[in-house]
Amino acid sequence: MTVTEFVNKFKEFYVGVELKKDLSMPFDKSKGHKAALVFQNYSVRKMQLLRACFDKEWLLIRRNSFVYIFRSCQIVFLSVTTATVFFRTTMHQNNENDGAVYVGALLFSVLNMMFSGFSELGLIMQRLPVFYKQRDMLFHPVWTYTVPNFLLAVPRMVLETIIWVSVTYYTIGYAPEASRFLKQILLLFLTQIMAAGLYKTNASVCRSVIIANTGGALMILLIFLLAGFLIPRNEIPNMWSWSLWISPMSYSYIGLVLNEMSAPRWMDKRSSDGSTSLGLAILKVNGIFPEAKWYWISAAAIVGLAVAYHVLFTLSLMYLNPLGGKHATITEEEGGEVETDTNKRKESTAGVGPDRGMVLPFTPLAMSFDSVNYYVDMPNEMKEQGVTDDRLQLLKDVTGAFRPGVLTALMGVSGAGKTTLMDVLAGRKTGGCIEGDISISGYPKKQETFARISGYCEQTDIHSPQVTVYESLVFSAFLRLPKEVSHREKQLFVEEVMDLVELNNLRDAIVGIPGVTGLSTEQRKRLTIAVELVANPSIIFMDEPTSGLDARAAAIVMRTVRNTVDTGRTVVCTIHQPSIDIFEAFDELLLLKRGGQVIYSGPLGRHSQRIIEFFEEIEGVPKIRDKQNPAAWMLEVTSIAAEVRLGIDFAEHYKASSLYQRNKELVQELSKPPEGANDLYFESQYAESTWGQFKYCLWRNWWSYWRSPAHNLVRFFFTLITAFLMGTIFWQFGKRRKSWNDLRVIVGAMFAAVQFVGVNNCATIQPVVGVDRIVFYREKAAGIYSGLPYAIAQVVIEIPYVLLQCTYYSTLVYSMIGFEWTAPKFFWFYFICFFSFLYYTYFGMMFVAITPTTQLATILTGSFYGLFNLFSGFMIPRQRIPKWWSWYCWICPVSWTIYGLIVSQYGDLEDRIEVPGVENGQPIKEFILSYFGYDPNFMGPIAAVLVGFTVFYAFMFAFGIQFLNFQTR
Repeated sequence: MTVTEFVNKFKEFYVGVELKKDLSMPFDKSKGHKAALVFQNYSVRKMQLLRACFDKEWLLIRRNSFVYIFRSCQIVFLSVTTATVFFRTTMHQNNENDGAVYVGALLFSVLNMMFSGFSELGLIMQRLPVFYKQRDMLFHPVWTYTVPNFLLAVPRMVLETIIWVSVTYYTIGYAPEASRFLKQILLLFLTQIMAAGLYKTNASVCRSVIIANTGGALMILLIFLLAGFLIPRNEIPNMWSWSLWISPMSYSYIGLVLNEMSAPRWMDKRSSDGSTSLGLAILKVNGIFPEAKWYWISAAAIVGLAVAYHVLFTLSLMYLNPLGGKHATITEEEGGEVETDTNKRKESTAGVGPDRGMVLPFTPLAMSFDSVNYYVDMPNEMKEQGVTDDRLQLLKDVTGAFRPGVLTALMGVSGAGKTTLMDVLAGRKTGGCIEGDISISGYPKKQETFARISGYCEQTDIHSPQVTVYESLVFSAFLRLPKEVSHREKQLFVEEVMDLVELNNLRDAIVGIPGVTGLSTEQRKRLTIAVELVANPSIIFMDEPTSGLDARAAAIVMRTVRNTVDTGRTVVCTIHQPSIDIFEAFDELLLLKRGGQVIYSGPLGRHSQRIIEFFEEIEGVPKIRDKQNPAAWMLEVTSIAAEVRLGIDFAEHYKASSLYQRNKELVQELSKPPEGANDLYFESQYAESTWGQFKYCLWRNWWSYWRSPAHNLVRFFFTLITAFLMGTIFWQFGKRRKSWNDLRVIVGAMFAAVQFVGVNNCATIQPVVGVDRIVFYREKAAGIYSGLPYAIAQVVIEIPYVLLQCTYYSTLVYSMIGFEWTAPKFFWFYFICFFSFLYYTYFGMMFVAITPTTQLATILTGSFYGLFNLFSGFMIPRQRIPKWWSWYCWICPVSWTIYGLIVSQYGDLEDRIEVPGVENGQPIKEFILSYFGYDPNFMGPIAAVLVGFTVFYAFMFAFGIQFLNFQTR
């Protein structure tokens, strides 16, 4: 009977009829108490709510102190780097070229202040779910959340701005007047406030991490392209001319450049034409208004935008609701069909013996362990409390055995060491010291061979989210079953396991993300069991297989576990306070008390009679009440409080019992190999060859990427929009060859063309690799594959997607900007874009592989973006970089990208362009050598270096995956 049928039957039942009748009658308000009605939205005065929100915000700032401290350190580092790159002894004020270097320094300051607040987006996104819940439950008004959020950020922004300007202003050699120093502080501070409001508004409007990141990237791209520094105001196409006035960065740029170039030291000098003030000439070249009032207009505009963004942030939080909800793979009707089907099959699957007729035979194996102890380093917190020992013992003299066809429960109170014991026996511990003997059918356990004959079902049910149930099982089976098993037999075995764990109805369902999409918790539990079963293991460990499940779902999982045991396998489950039905489904119990000591190991007996008798024999232990859960009673009577009350140590009582002696004899018996038995031996550590591991990892990656629109379609969409923006803003600019400023604009276009798509690739790949790495840790520990073929497959799968991305991007941008249509030049443009996008992608993957968390990887890569911008060749030409920093140009991949793009398009041109201070102009190929330092004959080494960066980042990713393990157990 389905759930829908149950609902209908209840509605027809007299109780349901009466309930419907009662609910249809309105409540008589006269009978209600006055206190039951509330006439105000909030039960506390608004000033109290505001104070509470201030306290909460301050608490969160302290708990996120790492982010803010890191940002401050980043500001200090970048300010020192900027000051020494634009060092005053290398800065001059003689001509327009010198002015361009100062403009580059000011531009980098604006960019740093504008983008340093991007971390606000991530912090707001993390807090939105809790905020929406509290808003809907009328915890507080929205403004009491946004006002503290803004006010408490102001001191940090003031500090960061003062640090930046104090370090850079006089070190670089800006105009020496104190008023201009203070005006630069003011404008950069207002820029930070405005940028923070912009990112907060973006987060509150988008309400999804993926949409917010993509929307934020597009927003930054528009602001960057149309701020007036990549392309001067008077050169912007008519269709985009309006955008300058709504680009927040344009006002910061105009105000800062005007503040510097209106100083007497610039205004009192003549430009290269001899008739115009040098300051005015620089302002004209950059399309900036020369009137002094424009500084205050810019400051006022930034204040207005900051207010508007923060008001929009408040309004969007007030009126917008969270996006979407949970999406189930199986509908209610399908769920009913699955339920009906599993109920029908219950009788056929229960009670089947070891001769279930498995396609693949396996050798039943027993595990015995004697006097197992486990130690970890003493935590610092305990040392601070006066503990002098260097080690903390988590398991103490644990002895027992697990046998084929016997379902053993591993129980104990929280902290007793259940999962610890299972991890020790399964070889999953990554640290600590293990003592004692562990044997597999009489032979000492060797982890390399044990991983091949065992399975471990983790409590967290970790699976690759974008593959189907069937594909998950095929992947596990084909990589873990021996080579001698034919392709056909492996497929048949997968089908048999799916039938055994009742997954046939879900074979084509996408696994999905836990709690968000795909399988339910109970279905994921069964998939976890099936993934281990298809390896045809002899011993299976299951960590709390019924945790978080309702009664029906737990019953389905336990039926699956029972079916597994009935095939003759050795199965051990940790379990926490089970129901009577689940508890009595086990054959034997190993019970631990806090401190990792065994207090019972043996059979449960019918209706748990054996264990009840064992503890009731102890004087003072209360008898079990009628219909009381034996599991709950057992944990209650063996608690630490009960030990203190009775004055007994249950571990010592167990060791003095005849049951303990029988267990010791059993362990000694199982510690001796049976006659004719051989130790476990495999020719190789893994069932598949390295090539086979790579092939199947690539196969799974292909399907995962194909089914990941949130990743691939988003980056393709971003790239397409970027291409059209670049093409329309720099329409046919590649054909302009009149003045040096035309080439400077093209360098800016090249910089933007690669930087934004590359950074987006880097940012979007990191969450994907971060999720996959969690799956990788589980699968590597299970002995499915080595880290190297997995990493190579991850590297290779990106190539076709980046190739497609680069193909349409290069074609659109190249044709719309108007570069020369010759095969060699287009090929070089395509080649450089492809490897630039690829090395950015591998750069992001590398940081995920060499850092413990995706969040830290994101923060560290963000730090390098600033350095890439600074040394790209756009902010300051390579020729003008001081000698003490020139080495970084050679290891900055973006500088090589810009180098290659400029040389490939302009390195052979003899057209003369106007250059300040050069009579009759200069050939383009000579100008790019003298001004930018780009050798037209250097394309070969450039290509080799770009390939080298790509290979190096891919190699470092593979190295991190293979040799670094940040999982601690």
